Amino acid sequence: MWLLLLFILIPLLEIWLFIMLGGFIGVYPTLFIILLTAILGTFLVKTQGINVLKEIQSKFNELENPTEPIVHGAMILFAGALLLTPGFFTDTIGFLLLLPKIRKAAFFWLKNKVNFVKYSSSGKGGGEKSKFSDIEVTDYKEVEPEEKSPWTNNSKTHKSD
Repeated sequence: MWLLLLFILIPLLEIWLFIMLGGFIGVYPTLFIILLTAILGTFLVKTQGINVLKEIQSKFNELENPTEPIVHGAMILFAGALLLTPGFFTDTIGFLLLLPKIRKAAFFWLKNKVNFVKYSSSGKGGGEKSKFSDIEVTDYKEVEPEEKSPWTNNSKTHKSD
């Protein structure tokens, strides 16, 4: 019900803001501001999106939890959608979401509101147990293949120059 209310109230607010600002500064400056915020927003979303992608990649490379940068990326994507939507209210929310401190505060607010469940297939961490978790390996023998793949550096058939 509250989502339906948002879909009704936000466009009404945007129309009201267009009429008020358009009457105050004129139609062409109002349209120019809308176009300028879309262009500036696109540039900011692109640069911040690239930075967040680098941070996600860094978290994966260091085997750290990438949850926060992934959520930041989702917020940047949402900010981009708001900035491309014509309107002053949606542009304000979109630009606020591009501020790292606002995103961090929103992340911690969401983190406290959402219940996260850890999953592990190894049987440790609250998820389902693996069907092989009760098998114990007591002895093994490393087998060396006769010929290794030509795609590796250790290949017997591949000579290095």
